Amino acid sequence: MTTPTTTPTASRFSSAHVDPAAQVADAGFVPVQTRSERPHSYDPTDFGTPSGREVNWKHTPVAKLAPLFAVAGTTDGVTHSFGAGEQYASAPLAADAAPRGEVFLAEDVTSAVAWQGASEALHIRIPREEEVAEPIFLTIEGQGADQRADAHIVIEALEHSAATVVLQHTGSAQYAQNVEIIVRDGAKLSVISLQQWQDDAVHASAHQARVAADATLKHFVISFGGGVVRVNPSVELAGAGSEGYLYGLSYADAGQHLESQVYLHHKGPHTKGDVLYKGALQGESAHSVWIGDVLIGPDATGTDSYEANRNLVLTEGARADSIPNLEIETGDIVGAGHASATGRFDDEQLFYLQARGITEEEARRLVVLGFLSDIVQRLGIPSLEEELLAAIETELAEVNA
Repeated sequence: MTTPTTTPTASRFSSAHVDPAAQVADAGFVPVQTRSERPHSYDPTDFGTPSGREVNWKHTPVAKLAPLFAVAGTTDGVTHSFGAGEQYASAPLAADAAPRGEVFLAEDVTSAVAWQGASEALHIRIPREEEVAEPIFLTIEGQGADQRADAHIVIEALEHSAATVVLQHTGSAQYAQNVEIIVRDGAKLSVISLQQWQDDAVHASAHQARVAADATLKHFVISFGGGVVRVNPSVELAGAGSEGYLYGLSYADAGQHLESQVYLHHKGPHTKGDVLYKGALQGESAHSVWIGDVLIGPDATGTDSYEANRNLVLTEGARADSIPNLEIETGDIVGAGHASATGRFDDEQLFYLQARGITEEEARRLVVLGFLSDIVQRLGIPSLEEELLAAIETELAEVNA
């Protein structure tokens, strides 16, 4: 990804993109297949309306996301409130106000819509060399299933600072959202995006981050609620010695679609990346999508990178799509790899537990908890970990009912 050298405007990229899939029939062009080659634009009309044939939309129920393909007439479909850490909210950022747009480049129609629809961006700024002891909680509450809103949020950790920011989504809405994350030299930032929407919510979000020299970003996508939830994180490890840890957890029920398209770009030398997403699915037409793209660039010597996705299908009728991709443009690396696995319960684990007097129902519960708690325990916030483990228990009670 490239950084804009001038203030981004709707017209600056107006000729940069015409939907590749749409070009095939008219001009015989080959669709863009790799994440690194996707064009960008701040103008939604440059992308057109997705048909579901495009490489980045073919696993998504585009008809259900249709309300997010045009700019909202209002931004009050959701409310933003701080549960803690409001003192770190700076003045809102207009479209031409730095650091908004320093990192973010819209790569699909919903992110361009959110850019255009958010006249002001909420700005969370961690001062230089400050270590924030308690998590910053921002609650984003939907005001109704028929309410539309667009938003752009900038989270900036200045040099050698440290903080954790939690974005907690509740209620219901039709919500297009961008989250722009800037981690300056030596900073340590954790960003947790928690989707606890009601079942009729529609949410499309693009998270884009740049991590500078010797800085670390931990990024979590935790999706339990919502009818259609598509949260796509993109992280550029730009500085030497930067590190990125991208973790995800989803639990899809009947009729739910939970999706993440992850992109990790190793750009600087001696960078380290770890991607691990886990999901559980239960109920008719429960659907999860994970697409993981890792690019190790030509200057990313000494890179150490790994990505994996694991899915546990608990009932008939549920489906998990899992697609890992890896591009390597230099041979001088420490290591790189990827893995994907989707399956049902491990019969050996169940047999082992049942052989020790544990009922089959309890054995299944323990297996699922053990599978998912790996991600939960990485959050580092005890109260939130307890809340999520309780939510998993609630989901399991439904499948065992």
